[in-house]
Formats: sequence, structure tokens, C-alpha cells
Amino acid sequence: MTFGTPHPLHRLMLDDVRGAQKMLSGVARTTALEGSRHLSSLVGAPVLLKCENLQRTGSFKLRGAYVRIAGLRPEEKAAGVVAASAGNHAQGVALASQLLGVRATVFMPVGAPLPKVAATRDYGAEVRLQGHVVDETLAAAQEYARETGAVFIHPFDHPDVIVGQGTVGLEILEQCPEVRTIVVGVGGGGLAAGIGLAVKSVRPDVRIIGVQAEGAAAYPPSLAAGHPVVVESPVTMADGIKVGRPGDVPFGLVQEYVDEVRTVSEDALSSALLLCLERAKLVVEPAGASPVAALLSDPTSFRGPVVAVLSGGNVDPLLLQRILRHGMAAAGRYLSLRLRVADRPGALATLLAVLTVVDANVLDVSHVRTDPRLGLTEVEVELHLETKGPEHCREVEAALRDAGYLVLA
Repeated sequence: MTFGTPHPLHRLMLDDVRGAQKMLSGVARTTALEGSRHLSSLVGAPVLLKCENLQRTGSFKLRGAYVRIAGLRPEEKAAGVVAASAGNHAQGVALASQLLGVRATVFMPVGAPLPKVAATRDYGAEVRLQGHVVDETLAAAQEYARETGAVFIHPFDHPDVIVGQGTVGLEILEQCPEVRTIVVGVGGGGLAAGIGLAVKSVRPDVRIIGVQAEGAAAYPPSLAAGHPVVVESPVTMADGIKVGRPGDVPFGLVQEYVDEVRTVSEDALSSALLLCLERAKLVVEPAGASPVAALLSDPTSFRGPVVAVLSGGNVDPLLLQRILRHGMAAAGRYLSLRLRVADRPGALATLLAVLTVVDANVLDVSHVRTDPRLGLTEVEVELHLETKGPEHCREVEAALRDAGYLVLA
């Protein structure tokens, strides 16, 4: 096929993905496939991590953006390109445009994380901050395209973008020929569609499992209805897969090539990100950690060898701090307690002595004396503790109750 022109869905074929792979040679990295001993032990089969978080720009998005922009006609390239994104797509379009000598304008939400804004500018794009939610930013970018003639580069709803993302699937087959299951995060569906097309065309026996956040899961109801449907006001920390409606082009391919789409909780996403950081020594954003969250949620339901695609690693440090706290709490590594003690000298020291015996590290202590529910000689103490896991949390609570303290919810 000739990149850059519209193509009926049924004409997308393996050769298109192979053509994209040749186009990306020397542009996109062939990212590593790293084994995970911890996940392998949980699943009972080899689990490998496809590290697209280590791709140029920090995500797989460069692949599709480059193929799409490279395929534009000369007059389209001369008009420049425009995109709307809060992060990964913005950086992919910016770098692809820089490499191809095309002027790029990227609209980003007003509240976009500063590191992502700075990275997009560093890759050579003009950044315009407009809109407080992605839909407003998208509308501004499309209006700019109409006014200037710049070509709008959609993050997932175009055949060229999909075949570019599908090169991840070809790499997986080359790196792990014996793979039996590939797990991939799903937002609009471009990556899952591309991987499904590439892999199933060669190995129809490989199971492709998509993963969405529970609060932004448009694919399960869409697949049930047989057409894309809208999820109003999607909510999840995984902004890379927070998409309210599947793309029309990827939806048909997901229907055909993806075996199942699962959902994961916010707790599972937090725990997965923490596991990637602690065990694999990889910084992964919540969307990129979604396949690992699915493995943690139901580890014995996957046929191995399993490849989990870590789609990106662009996470704002402030968000990372909050997510890690949440992940540690979900993993039983933090414990918050409220209890009542006598309001007299030495009472706090006695309480802390109990915690010392059970080896709980006190991070923060606060007192409440003005609650009308408290007696005249009582004080409520709120404790934030660092613990060693769920069993240790139960041990701490039991020790406090055995010492006579009333532990409150």
C-alpha cells in the first residue's frame, strides 16, 4: 500500500506492517524483551516485558506518528501537521516531524504536566496550551487544521498509525517465537489493533488480550454492541488509555484480532507500577503498567510464554509520587489507623512502644482533641505507618487491640 492515502479497513494486511517496519528502521528502536522472574512465578509460565517505555520519546507512539507523517504528500508536508495530546502522542508527533523536516503544532491541555510540555517543545514542535480537558484541546487542534490547512494527525484512528504500531507485534514474534499470549493496554485501540493484525496474520494461535482501566473501559460495551459506544466522563489515573470512545478504524481490527478485553482496578494499576519499579527496575506510566495489572489480577488465566507490552514510561514525577503511595497502600506497605488513647503524659510513648515491638515504622502522627464524640480525658490519634505487607498490617492491628486500644475504621 502507499502510505498517506485513505485505505479501506479490509486492505490492511501483514505486508503493510512489514513496510512500516522497513520505514522505521533506524528511526524507532527495537526495544528490549526482558524476563520477569516474579511475574513468571505468579503465572506459572515465562513472562516477558516488551519495553516500549524505553522507546524514543518514552512510548510506542513514535512508530505510528512517523509512518503517518512520512506518508503525507509533499504539499501536505509543506502545510505542516497538528496534533492534540496530553503527552505521549504529542512527543511522538514532535520528534517524527523533526526527523522528517515537517513543521508541527501540538495543542496540549492547560494543565498538562510540565515535563511533557517541555519535552514536546524540545523535540521541535510549537506547543499551544488550550482547553482544560482533552476534548477541548482536540477541538482547538481541529479548528487550527481547518483554518491553516495543516494535516491533523490522529493518535489512533488512521490506518498508517495502526500499521506503525503493529511493528511492535512483529518485533515480539522475532524476539519470542514461542509466545502464546500477548497482553496490551487499550485506549483508542491503535496499538492493540496493530499488534493483533501483525501477530494473528503470522500466528493465529497466539492469544491477544487487551486491558482497560475500569473507569475508562469503552471497549467491552462497544464490542457487546457491535459498534463504538461512548463512555461518558472516563476516570482513571492511566491517562494514556483514558479514551471515551474507540476509534472507528481500530475497532474493526480489535473485533477481528483481539481475543478478549479485560478491565483492571486503580489499585491494580498502582500495584503494577510499583512492581515494575521495584522488581524490574523500570519506570512505567499507569497505562503502560496495565498489562502487568491484568497479570497480577488473575495470574493463572494466561497461557505462557506471555509478553506484556509496557507501552510507555512518561509519568509526571508528582503523579508518580502519589501513585507510588497508593500502590504501597494497596500492597499493604502503608497502614493508616485512628485510635483513642488517654489524654495524659506518656500515653503516646506507650502507644509507640507497642508499634516498636511489632516493627512498624511511624511516618506521621496527628492528634484530635476537639471532636465532641471524645470524652474529656480522651484524645484521638491518627497514625500513618510503613508496614511489610498485608500480614504485617493484620499483626499490627492485632497487637494494638491486644494492648487495649480501640482501633477505629
